[in-house]
Amino acid sequence: MAKSTAELNELSLGALVDELRATKQEALNLRFRNATGQLENSAGIRAARRQIARINTIIRQREIAAAEADHK
Repeated sequence: MAKSTAELNELSLGALVDELRATKQEALNLRFRNATGQLENSAGIRAARRQIARINTIIRQREIAAAEADHK
């Protein structure tokens, strides 16, 4: 999950979707570990949520760019 925004921008759409799926799974696991008291560093939950938002933003930017390219 520790990919930077620049690294995410270089990924293909399929790879971004795979990364999104993996990050969502990681966030779920972190939430379960937090609920059961096994999580020592709760900052990972916030980091996972932010990574999910970054990936969704990049995917949406590409959708908008593709839609604008179709209209021209």
